[in-house]
Amino acid sequence: MITVFTPAYNRADLLPRLYDSLKAQTCKDFEWIVVDDGSTDGTEAVVRSFLEEGLLDIRYFRQENGGKHRAINRGVKEARGELFFIIDSDDYIKENAISSIINHYSLVSGDKTFAGVCAMKCYDNGKRIGGDVDFIQLECNLFRFRHILGIKGDISEICRTDILRDFPFPEIEGENFCPEAIVLYRISQVGYKFLYYNECISICEYIEGGLSDRITEIRIKSPVSSSLTYYELWNSPTTIKRRIRGAINFWRFYFHCAKDRRPSKRPCLIFKPIGYLLYIKDKR
Repeated sequence: MITVFTPAYNRADLLPRLYDSLKAQTCKDFEWIVVDDGSTDGTEAVVRSFLEEGLLDIRYFRQENGGKHRAINRGVKEARGELFFIIDSDDYIKENAISSIINHYSLVSGDKTFAGVCAMKCYDNGKRIGGDVDFIQLECNLFRFRHILGIKGDISEICRTDILRDFPFPEIEGENFCPEAIVLYRISQVGYKFLYYNECISICEYIEGGLSDRITEIRIKSPVSSSLTYYELWNSPTTIKRRIRGAINFWRFYFHCAKDRRPSKRPCLIFKPIGYLLYIKDKR
């Protein structure tokens, strides 16, 4: 079974569209967990109405607002599925999405070096986010896929739940954001790979004012988590260019941290002045 997971924060108006796409699935071998991250717009009432219909296996949890990463940690803890599939509240999926995931995962489920499968996301016009790609299937880790092959665009990572339990998001007091990349970096660093397949299963909509729209501002407000993520990039088996980028941005957000909260693990000092200049630019 697959755990479909949705972190929800003030998206009561969008959840019905996602719910309709889940009801339309050709395969119903999934549960849907919704973690309400302290919404104030009636999200709970909307999800309760879904529960009353009794058409899907839905579980709803509400917690104080703490950011998407804390909601994911809660969802992973509660999950019953072998695979964990995150669908944001402003996205929805094609009717064959669950069956597609199951079919492709069956190709690698016996190999414990695979962390799961990854499918493509597209806009509502059918165009793949990040542009067209020329592969059918790829077996590789995140660093090869993103940094060596240079494939861009959001994708749907469907990861084994047991692995996500081993690699939870760090929860930094006072910070409500942690980049999802930090978990994927750590999973790939220890040797796990994914089966990437060129099929669109998720339809993505970028909402004005959402995370993607305000990412630099959000990272500055959560500098410890941002620094830790860029340290993982610096410390990863990727290209020299990407490692340098990781080191520079580590120092950039390091200076945004309170002095008593700055990470103890640090990359090469040679990149510190460049990071400081970016920090100054952020402050201005």
